[in-house]
Amino acid sequence: MKLDKKLTVSASPHIRSAVTTTGIMLDVILALLPALGAAVIFFGPRVLEVIAVTVGTCLLSEYLARKAMKREGTLSDLSAVVTGLLLAYNLPVSIPLWMAAIGSVFAIVVVKQFFGGLGKNFVNPALMGRIVLMVSFPKAMSTWTDAFAWRTGVAAHTSASYGAALHNSSIAAVTSASPLAHLNNLFSSGNLAGFTSAEGMPTLTQMFFGQHSGSLGEVCAVGLILGGLFLLIRGVISPAIPLTFVGTVAVFMLVAGKGNFTFTAYELMGGGLLLGAIFMATDYATSPMNLKGKIIFGIGCGLITSIIRLYGSLPEGVSFSIIIMNILVPHIERMTTPKPFGTPKKVREKTAVKQ
Repeated sequence: MKLDKKLTVSASPHIRSAVTTTGIMLDVILALLPALGAAVIFFGPRVLEVIAVTVGTCLLSEYLARKAMKREGTLSDLSAVVTGLLLAYNLPVSIPLWMAAIGSVFAIVVVKQFFGGLGKNFVNPALMGRIVLMVSFPKAMSTWTDAFAWRTGVAAHTSASYGAALHNSSIAAVTSASPLAHLNNLFSSGNLAGFTSAEGMPTLTQMFFGQHSGSLGEVCAVGLILGGLFLLIRGVISPAIPLTFVGTVAVFMLVAGKGNFTFTAYELMGGGLLLGAIFMATDYATSPMNLKGKIIFGIGCGLITSIIRLYGSLPEGVSFSIIIMNILVPHIERMTTPKPFGTPKKVREKTAVKQ
C-alpha cells in the first residue's frame, strides 16, 4: 500500500523565499542590457550576431548534454543564456562566429555539465570559454576594432599592427590596440605622463562611455556600472567583491603609478575589470558565501589582475585572476566559515615533558 508523505526531512536552514534561480538570472540579463545597447551603438549590428551564436550554442549544448546524460532539462533557469551573454561580452566583435560557438560548447559541456550542472562548476564557465579561445586562437582573440569601425566598413587590425596603422589616418581613426596595451607600454617605459592623443589613447570620457577598442561588452564603463547598481538594488549581488576587487586594483595602480590618478583611472575603466568584478567574480557557485571570504576573494582577484597587467606578458589579467581565485574558494571558505553558535572551544591538553 502506498503511504502518503507526512513529513519532509531535509537539511537546514529551512527558509521559504520567493527568490528563484530563473528570477536571479533574469535580473542579471536585464543588468547586462545597458552594456549591450552601448556595444550595438559603437560596434554595429554584428554584436547581435555574436550574441545570437553564443547564446544559441549554449542553449543547444545544455539541452543535448542534459539529454545525453539522462538528466532533467534546465533550460528554463536561464543560466545558459547568461553564460552565452557573458562569453560574448568577453569576445572581440570581429571574432569568427564558429570560434564563438566552440567557446560556448566548452563553457557549457566541459566546465558546467561535466561537473553536474548549475551550482556545481568550480570555475566560471564563460571565463574558461574565453581562456580556451584565447589560447587556441590568439590572433582572432587579440584583434581589436575601435568604436564605429564596423559602420565604416574598415577592417580590424591586430594590436601588433597598430603602429603601422597609425600612419594611415583613415584606419587609425577607427582601429587600434587596446588601451591596456598602451598603458602596459607606458608603464614599462616609465613614461606615465604620456597620455596624449598622438599615441592614439582615447580620452577618459571616451573610456567612460565606451568609444574605444576592446571586447564588445567591456568597453562601456557607465553601462556596466548601471547594471551593477541594478543588481545591488535587487539584492542579487553583494558589494563586497566588486568594491574590494576594483579598490585593490585602484590602490595597486596608484602606488605603481607613483600617484598618477590619470593612469589609475585608465586602468579601472580599461579591459574587463568592471565586467569581471560585477558580473563574473560575484557568481554564486564560484565565489565565497560569507563576508570575510568575499573580501579575501576580491582582494586576491585585484592583486593578481594588477600583477599580470603590469608585469606579465599579457596586458589583461582579469580572466586569469578570477579563475585562480575560483580554484581557491574551497580553502577560503574553510578558513573563513564562522563556527556555529554554542560550539565549545577545543582545549589543548598540555603534555608533560619528560626529563
